[in-house]
Amino acid sequence: MEPVSVAVLGCGNRGQYYASYSKLHPEQLRIAGCADSSEIKRKKMSGEYTLPENAVFISAEELLSQPRFADAVFICTQDREHVEHAVAALEKGYHLLLEKPVSPSVSECKRLTEVARRYKKEVVVCHVLRYAPFYQTLKQLIDSGELGEIVHINSSEHIGYWHFSHSFVRGNWRNSNESSPLILAKCCHDIDTLLWLAGKPCRTVSSQGGLYWFNEKNAPDGSAKRCLDGCKVKDSCVYDVEKLYSIGFCGEGSFLLSALTQDITEKGIKDALAVSPYGRCVYYCDNNVADHQQVTIETEGGATIGFSVCAFSQECYRSIHIMGTKGEAVGSVNKNKLELIRYGREPETICLDAEESGSGHGGGDMLMIKHFIDLVRGKGGGSPALLEQSLTSHYVAFAAEESRQKGGIPIRLSD
Repeated sequence: MEPVSVAVLGCGNRGQYYASYSKLHPEQLRIAGCADSSEIKRKKMSGEYTLPENAVFISAEELLSQPRFADAVFICTQDREHVEHAVAALEKGYHLLLEKPVSPSVSECKRLTEVARRYKKEVVVCHVLRYAPFYQTLKQLIDSGELGEIVHINSSEHIGYWHFSHSFVRGNWRNSNESSPLILAKCCHDIDTLLWLAGKPCRTVSSQGGLYWFNEKNAPDGSAKRCLDGCKVKDSCVYDVEKLYSIGFCGEGSFLLSALTQDITEKGIKDALAVSPYGRCVYYCDNNVADHQQVTIETEGGATIGFSVCAFSQECYRSIHIMGTKGEAVGSVNKNKLELIRYGREPETICLDAEESGSGHGGGDMLMIKHFIDLVRGKGGGSPALLEQSLTSHYVAFAAEESRQKGGIPIRLSD
């Protein structure tokens, strides 16, 4: 069987990472083209995948204006571009792997659903956590009845102070007017996974939180607008860019460095920090997204889900505690193990295969690509159902953000 051919729209970290599946499994996936506004990123993709000149484009729009030349596209452009690119790709006859979030607009999400129904192509949103062995094991435990009726799920995402400052203070997702709110941009796949685990529709959503720390009023005396412009407190500041963007802190393959520059040398990094948005002081950026948020979901039938996300942690990890009428399950996805507690019995530790969990998001990234390839090859699926299921998490995130902005009042999802 011929490999599924794909054009990658947006050759940043996610686009490059998804494309790398073809290096591991060339019999399943072939990169046929790419589009990006960055000449450096285009050259990198075209070189790595031996792309002909006529398959490399300066924009998604230019690529999508051509006759269809691949089976599918990976849409990894910026949040507010996704739907326009997705609609154009569907009209050309492409299947879609669509980076999350689909859109920060309710009307755009509904528009894409209508177009997907019309063209009957596979549309898989990159809710990668569902595919991770950790969450797959949890789902199997719940569905087996081992835990009884699920009454409450409590889950937390700990972003990591360095990751948050890079992506949500200095970076592309810092301002909801340009991208999306934190609860949508970072957490829609957490919400998707929690609803999937609970197996019950959402009835109401309430949320509290906000931007607590990363603003000018918390700038220490002696700080500068840019870290390299004579900051007098850089030695004591954990957000100093010369610390965070050093090869020693990041490692050469870090997404932090690849977003900053393609010249991964001390000079290249310092030159980029002198002019890049990533060189700004975290207290003097144009960011407005929350740095901490708590969401409470009430499901039909009365079970509840509590989810929190916070910028302030050393490590990036997700933890979960599922409480049922017969037992509970506790674990952290980055540790590759779960503790199963059946009431009245000794706890049992379930260790997951480290190799299966080794890629991004606990193994979910690569398993999602495999699932997408299977769908394109006609093995199961049906894009409208998949897309509409995925968009439920977006509607919950929209409701959570509305509730947060209104002081935590409950929002009915039907509204």
